[in-house]
Parts: sequence; C-alpha cells; structure tokens
Amino acid sequence: MESVGRRSLAETVRGVIRFAPAELVTFGHDQSFLVGNPMAVVAPADVDDVVALVRWARRTRVPLVARGAGTSLEGESVPPEGAVVVDLSGWNALLEVDPEELWVRAGPGLVNRDLQRALRPHGVFFPPNPGSWTVATIGGNVATNASGPRSFGYGPTRFWVRELETVLGTGERARFGSRVAKRSVGPDLVQLLVGSEGTLGLLTEVTLRLAPLPERREGLVVPLPSSVSLSRVARRLRPMSRRGLSAVELLDRATAAVLAERRNAEWPADASLLLLEVEAHDDREAAAGREALIASLRAVGVERSPTVFADADELWTLRGASGVALDERTRPRVREDVAVPLTQIDELLVRLRAIAENAGVPLYLYGHLGEGSFHPNFTIDPATAAGRRVRTAVLNAALELGGTVSSEHGIGRLKVDFVARELGPSAVDLLYGVKRCCDPDGILNPGKLYPPSLGRAGGQPSPSLSGSPDPATPTP
Repeated sequence: MESVGRRSLAETVRGVIRFAPAELVTFGHDQSFLVGNPMAVVAPADVDDVVALVRWARRTRVPLVARGAGTSLEGESVPPEGAVVVDLSGWNALLEVDPEELWVRAGPGLVNRDLQRALRPHGVFFPPNPGSWTVATIGGNVATNASGPRSFGYGPTRFWVRELETVLGTGERARFGSRVAKRSVGPDLVQLLVGSEGTLGLLTEVTLRLAPLPERREGLVVPLPSSVSLSRVARRLRPMSRRGLSAVELLDRATAAVLAERRNAEWPADASLLLLEVEAHDDREAAAGREALIASLRAVGVERSPTVFADADELWTLRGASGVALDERTRPRVREDVAVPLTQIDELLVRLRAIAENAGVPLYLYGHLGEGSFHPNFTIDPATAAGRRVRTAVLNAALELGGTVSSEHGIGRLKVDFVARELGPSAVDLLYGVKRCCDPDGILNPGKLYPPSLGRAGGQPSPSLSGSPDPATPTP
C-alpha cells in the first residue's frame, strides 16, 4: 500500500521527493523528544506544486506536515506514521522590501537572522527575535507566534504579520490580510493562521511589518540579589518600554553558570542575571537610558552595576544558546514554556522550585521576565511517567495562577490535552469550526493543537509518535 502511495505521489508533484531511510529519520523529529515515521519528504517546486500535493493528500487521506528548520519544541513538526513532510526550508527568498512603507515580502523558509541581515542596509528590522533566531524560519515564527526578548517592547510575531499567502487544506489558494496600514473589512483572517501550527494551510508567502532600526542598541547584564522580588522588578520596568527599554530577560544562577562554562560568557557567576536591551539614537541618549534603568532597579533593591554589551545582538545570541548549553550538560530534560501575570511571578517561582524538589531534580530557569513568561527546565526524562508528572504540575501551576500553558512555543502534541481547559468549550468549538472549513478532511498536521479527546474535528487520524506521552488529564 505504501509503495502505491509513493508511486502516486511521484506522479503528482514536480518537486524533489525523498524516500531514503536516513533522510526520513532526519525529518522525523524536531527539537522535542517525539519521533515520527514519515512516508516521504517533499520539497515543492512552486505554489502549483503545493496545490497538487494537498489535493493528492485529500484523495489519499495521507497527512501533510509543514516543516521549516525543525526547531519547534512541542512536536509541531513531528509527522505521524505514514505522513508526508512538506519541506519549505528552500523557500527562502527575500522577494521585496519597502523601507518607506515598512514591509517585507518573503518566502516562509527564510531564516530570521538572514532576514535581519538583509534588512539592515535598508535601516529597518523585523522585531521578533526568538532564541532560535539563527536557524528558525519566518514561516515557523508565524506558525507558532514566536516571540523572543524584544517582545517586551515590540510584541510577538502576530503583531507584525500583514499578509499571508497559503494553500488551505481544501487545496485552494488563499491570500489573507493587506499591505495597507489599517483596514476594517470584517474579522482579521490573518490571525486565524498565525499560531495555527500548519493545521489550516501551508504558508507559501509572508508579508511582515517592519520597524525603523535604532541607531544604538546595547545590552546590559545586571546581577540580582537572591532576596529581590522579581514581580516588583518586572512591574517597575514595565513602563520603561516607552523610554527605549526593549527587552527584560532573566537567567537564574544555575543557567547563567552553565552558559559561563559552556559559552565563555563574561558575566558574574554568583547570581541570577537580569538581561536588558536599551535602544537609543546616540551615545548621550543611551547613557541617559542606562542611568534611568539603574535608578529604577535600585528602587527595588538591585544595586550591582551592569556589564555592558555594545551590540545587544551578541547578548541575545548568547542567551539563545541556553537550550543548547543545557543539552550539553543535562539532557534529557523537561522544557516548558508558561506565562503568568506579573503579580504572580514570585508565586510561580515558588511552585517551580517545589516541583523540582518533589521530583528530586535540579531546576534551570530562564525567560522573558518583563512579560511574566518563563522556560523552566527540569533534568528528568520527558518521556517517562515522572517526566509527564513534572510537565503536568508546571502547566497546572500556570493555569491556577491565571496564566497560560504556552507563552510562545505553541501547543503541538505535548500540550494538546490542556487546550480545552485554558480556552473553554465555546472557544474550542469555534476552533473546530475553523478547522472544518479550512481542512475538512483533517489532513494538515493531525494530532496537533486540537484536543482529540473531544472528538469534534472529524477526519483527523490519531498521531503515531514514538516517545509520545500518555494523554495527561489536567487536574481540576
């Protein structure tokens, strides 16, 4: 049966098709611990090829899973058994830039950092810079609503998407959004696709808003006393986003020490660290912003002087290596992504430490302090029952404190059982309604994002992923 499917696939598309076992293994996993077994990997030749591929999938009921760089952390790009992976990493062209009207049109496979480098001569930039920005693609950023350090000052990816071209699960081409500065023609259909994890359509082109590139952008690293209230720090700094403060990050002492050891980070190794970014037009404005920050921090008990990175991008590249450095030191581990209101930050940290203590494992914590968004890491195998209990405890804690189970990494397979609890039945019904309209046969990335236990997304095959956790039932 599989050989028949391969034959008909080869007769349908003009792009490159891979069947070699070694290549299928490579495309069978992302940065999560889940592993899938695809039937084939297809790199479509053009949009018409994508249309043909989707229509083939509708006829054969073979699932399609879009993939950019494979940096997703929740299993978003891990294929179920017998699926076809749609490799869009080669769709990496920078198609058009308009620095006056502040937009860029690009292929979904363009890497975030490559986009930033191409935009720099035009004096503009794309603000979202997730930790994986050196390899993550723009299509992946859109599919998961990625964020990064600068989301403190600029917001997540969804704020910066103007227009999307996609091939829906019906096999129809569609274009959502507009390049005009504002438009009031019904609901914003672009936002249906942002964060949809490839479950509604395959992105073929992305138009993004841009911002003027600041003349100066420096990073500050400030040691934090162990007694300081991180909630107070975050709330004190929140208003300063209007005064050039564009990022407020946290590295706990354990993570900072690992980065110092593995990446030769030149910063204090005896404390948790506050990582800040200040934007300015000139040296004088930068100095004034730095002094205002120092004064605000002293008001909440942070007294030590900062280490200055003249180029903040060097700091964020270092910060983005946190996950890799921990992999080198601790793997395997549970890696989470939750957020709570700023007033609940201290309580969340108390609960995270208790979870680590109860499990008898170390905790490594980093994240976006200015937004109450954190990535707790526990050195325990995520595929084991004990690892699943740790993940469930973390997600429950976030929800109990009025937060979210996913701040920026998406839902994928690993958090799908928590979606209904966070959104509620009415919102989930609406999600399924959109899914049925855009992907009536359930062929696009099945098993992700939509709670399967509710059984309302007809036609979606159950995923088959080795390493997949048993369905976790959130405690009420």
